[in-house]
Amino acid sequence: MAYRAALAEEIARAGRSVADVHLIAVTKYHSAALAAELVAAGQLDLGENTLQGLRGKLAEPGLEAVRWHFLGRLQRNKATAVARVATCIHSIDRPELVDHLDRVELDRPVDAFVQVSLDGDPTRGGVAVAGLEPLAERVAASRHLRLRGIMAVAPVGADADAAFARVRELAEVVRGVDPAATAISAGMSSDWRAAVRHGATHLRIGTAITGVPETHR
Repeated sequence: MAYRAALAEEIARAGRSVADVHLIAVTKYHSAALAAELVAAGQLDLGENTLQGLRGKLAEPGLEAVRWHFLGRLQRNKATAVARVATCIHSIDRPELVDHLDRVELDRPVDAFVQVSLDGDPTRGGVAVAGLEPLAERVAASRHLRLRGIMAVAPVGADADAAFARVRELAEVVRGVDPAATAISAGMSSDWRAAVRHGATHLRIGTAITGVPETHR
């Protein structure tokens, strides 16, 4: 697929290995049929922003092998349902979520990223920088969550290189809590190249792969 060639070229330009960068194709607002097309082409990591979006695709034939990544702001009353179907949650941003998940029973561990806010915008989620280390410690001690690393979204209008350079610095805080938590979830359709340059290991790319959903045209 064309986007894979562009990704490989950018990774090589950054002096990195393709094996170190995981692509998540974001299928929110798209049909289960499109998700199935991606899977048939070998794209097994897919991302959704809502529980409704996940549920709408879980029963679709051809998607059984998908590794589902939950990317949106996680509400506590939906956290258990998300954790039971998602392979990875990228948006753990407050200890209340961890506390809630520790009180329920899950049949497997769930990979988790601690989301940090770079601009303090509460509508976009993310823990304040000052709370990053305590939250990472809470995730690392969780019954069900497995700390993978840090997640962030570049602020609107910000220089992407500066934003992701800051994320790379903050990733060291999470590594200080757990040396195995080396992953960096950063970069979307408009800024993934900058994310690659600054060490992102998980790219969350939507429209650059899937196009604009029909409902948003």
